[in-house]
Amino acid sequence: MSEFVFRKSSHSGGQPDSQCVEVADNVATTVAVRDSKEPAGPCIRLSPTAWAAFLSTLRGGEERAA
Repeated sequence: MSEFVFRKSSHSGGQPDSQCVEVADNVATTVAVRDSKEPAGPCIRLSPTAWAAFLSTLRGGEERAA
């Protein structure tokens, strides 16, 4: 199994001790997301397609039902 290489969100402020979401997208079939406060804790694993849809929604790329 491939090992995830996590990186902090660009919105973390750039400080080494800042806490935020970390993402690993170095495995072709999976994007892993974890909380930087718990690096040994659980992570959410998504397909690249699901991750792209999630990001699109966060950025306002999808219309929302009223």
